[in-house]
Amino acid sequence: MSENGTRLYSGSEVELLIDEVSQAALEAIEQAAGEAAKAAVLSVIEREALLLQAKAEALREAQKWRTQAEINAMAVKEAKKNGTKNAIITGLVCLLGGLVIGVGGTLIIGGR
Repeated sequence: MSENGTRLYSGSEVELLIDEVSQAALEAIEQAAGEAAKAAVLSVIEREALLLQAKAEALREAQKWRTQAEINAMAVKEAKKNGTKNAIITGLVCLLGGLVIGVGGTLIIGGR
């Protein structure tokens, strides 16, 4: 002990204390680095998960529009089919109407 009541440490005790503090500091640095690496990996995983969710949503939206386009294409095809059928029926009705008017007119005019 010194004159004022404080203990004086030997050089080997100071070196041992420095070694222990240095070892504790290295362990703390390694642990902090490990935690930082975990946080970085989790951040990357979260971003990937968000991107995958966005991609899945885009695929669902695309599938919805593809299905709607197929339904619309089938409706157009059916409308064309019905339109052709209606045009044929209209043509036949006009032809028959023309024949009736022509024959009726001929009979009326010819009957005089």
